[in-house]
Order: sequence, then structure tokens, then C-alpha cells
Amino acid sequence: MLESDFKSVNKDIKVLLKDAQALFNAAAALTGEKADDMRARGMKMVDSAMQMTQDAQASVVATGKQVAESTDAYVKDHPWSTLGAAATVGLLVGLLCCRK
Repeated sequence: MLESDFKSVNKDIKVLLKDAQALFNAAAALTGEKADDMRARGMKMVDSAMQMTQDAQASVVATGKQVAESTDAYVKDHPWSTLGAAATVGLLVGLLCCRK
């Protein structure tokens, strides 16, 4: 998933939760069958938001594992260039931290 996909999912979840909150607030003022129907619809919205969150989390975990595996493979295939790059980054960070 791309960053724009995560932003879209995040926006959708916020909209669903806002709508569910509005339904719960409206259901609080009602009684009887209508209130039960509104509460049920609100719970479906909350469940949908939870499912979207779990799907996004699973996607992030899978992407993270892929990145870690490819990084591990690269480091094993190119140990000296990786060491040189890490030393260069460390030197630059050290120089930036010690500037006055």
C-alpha cells in the first residue's frame, strides 16, 4: 500500500467513526425500535472501521517484513558498501551534532 492509500483509509475510518458517533447520539434521544435500529447501524459502522484498521495494519506489517527481508539480503550481498554508507552517515551525523 502506498502512503496515499493509508491516508485514504485513515480518512474513511474517521468518517465512519464520526457517522457512528452521530448515530449513537441520535439513538440516545430515541426509544424503542428506532433506537435499536440506529444503535445496530452504528455498531456495523464501528465494526467496519475496525476491520479497515485491521486490514491496514496487516498490510503495513507485510510491507515491513518485505522491506526488512530485502534490506537483509542487500546487506548480505554488499557488506562493504553497506559498512561504508553507514560510516559516512555516522560521520555526517557526528559532524552536525558537534557544530557550534
